[in-house]
Amino acid sequence: MIHLHQLTKRFVKNGSPALDSISVEVLPGRITGLVGPDGAGKTTLLRILAGLLEPTQGTVSAFGRDVVRETLSVRRILGYMPQRFGLYEDLSVMENLSLYAELQGVPQSEQEKRFAGLLRFTGLEAFTSRLAKRLSGGMKQKLGLACALVKMPKLLLLDEPGVGVDPISRRELWRMVRELVTEEVIVIWSTAYLDEAELCDDVLLLNEGKMLFWGKPTELTSRLQNRVVQVRGIRGQERRSKLTELLREPDVMDGVLQGSALRLVLKEGASLPTLDSGTLSRVAPRFEDGFIEILGGMPKGESVLARQMRTVPETCDAVVAARNLCKRFGTFTAVHDNNFEIRRGEIFGLLGPNGAGKSTTFKMLCGLLRPTSGEGFIAGHNLLKSASKARSRLGYMAQKFSLYGDLTVKQNLSFFAGTYGLYFKRRHAAVNNMLEMFDMERYAATSAGLLPLGFKQRLSLACALMHEPDVLFLDEPTSGVDPLTRREFWGHINALVEKGVTVLVTTHFMDEAEYCDRISLIYHGETIAEGTPDALKQQVGTEEMPSPTLEDAFIELIRRSEVHR
Repeated sequence: MIHLHQLTKRFVKNGSPALDSISVEVLPGRITGLVGPDGAGKTTLLRILAGLLEPTQGTVSAFGRDVVRETLSVRRILGYMPQRFGLYEDLSVMENLSLYAELQGVPQSEQEKRFAGLLRFTGLEAFTSRLAKRLSGGMKQKLGLACALVKMPKLLLLDEPGVGVDPISRRELWRMVRELVTEEVIVIWSTAYLDEAELCDDVLLLNEGKMLFWGKPTELTSRLQNRVVQVRGIRGQERRSKLTELLREPDVMDGVLQGSALRLVLKEGASLPTLDSGTLSRVAPRFEDGFIEILGGMPKGESVLARQMRTVPETCDAVVAARNLCKRFGTFTAVHDNNFEIRRGEIFGLLGPNGAGKSTTFKMLCGLLRPTSGEGFIAGHNLLKSASKARSRLGYMAQKFSLYGDLTVKQNLSFFAGTYGLYFKRRHAAVNNMLEMFDMERYAATSAGLLPLGFKQRLSLACALMHEPDVLFLDEPTSGVDPLTRREFWGHINALVEKGVTVLVTTHFMDEAEYCDRISLIYHGETIAEGTPDALKQQVGTEEMPSPTLEDAFIELIRRSEVHR
């Protein structure tokens, strides 16, 4: 087993602990989920278990070995997959495997057989000569897992392996890891996806270094029995304002959009809310509901964006339009003949597996990539003929943190204000406004690269909104962000949509995709399905699966498309 006793870690003497007196026993033959908001201490705990950090106080042992005094012995039984892609991008799949085998001391006589098994296990057999940087997000994670398993470990540490990975690849990763679990193996899986946490055998929930919960996921969800309700029958255009209204109720602890429905979590002992329209029904609680409750509920109050951002005037019928968009890179077609239109004040989701062509479509509609054929329009402006006018009407939040890490928060805001044509008094006012709206005054002089992940996301959104755009492009905006921060983020987005802002978003969080008014599902660069979240779910409903989730619909529609290719 792994035994933690009063484990404490401080990075600054007399400062707040990153881990505060954690005591648990983790048993073999089980997958233990490590869950918590940004800065909770998850990565710190994994690094201590891996022998990369020493605890300030307390003891930690793995399979009878003291991790501090017997670090080398522990590393011989350890497999560690770090949070960020830690392999060598300029080496091929096979070269990475060979390097890790040498580092782990796997004998040459065993390597060929071991590699063959790992490649078959991860489905990378056909990609051995491909450079790691050319792999899709899901394939990179599979390669990272393969390298961690080069010397079959008794302790496998996975630091958020599903971040930035599409639902199909996440399910495959989960299946592969579940197959590894034996009575002699411990798997610790750190995750920001709470549906993954629900699948774990045990869960350790951390917040600000403190342990808030330790046990089976069902022990947490059972606390909310009969306290989760679903509201149906609200007209599509009213559901966002109705959610905002219900969240003001003192007895409502949490609330999210779920397609055409609203999902509410009530406080203990609360009565059902009174509705002017719609119907209420009780539904089963999820682990995420328990997570939000144990952290004190979602942030309350109206989004400051709702008060201060301008209302976007009525313009053309299609604020964003893609017409026969096509992009080829040599002989490879990344996007083929894509067509869609997005109306004012609508959230349109562009979903698909890693490598489907989502980001390429985004870049063409932002004017960052010139299409091979076809046209894109923003607020009536043709991106090929009036690119600068089109760009002036949109804000873009990139998939990866793309701001300047060596500049301070205020310097980043000032720089982006200038790129959007704001100068002198307008720039100064816009910068101060964003610092206030996103509660970043205390970080104004902090280098952007040193911000916590949630505040990096706030800064990215603030920079995209400096010029109060008509259109907002969000490319996987909350990847790796905890549920509380995502709640806050989508509170802002819903407020912007109420003001008439049009949103195009890509995401791998299917519960996040439920906020979309319509979804286009693309695969191999082509649109394979389009409709509301509920309509997509209805397409895949069967007797065996009468109430499919959006993730079920995503996977089944991709499977059907693959069958007909």
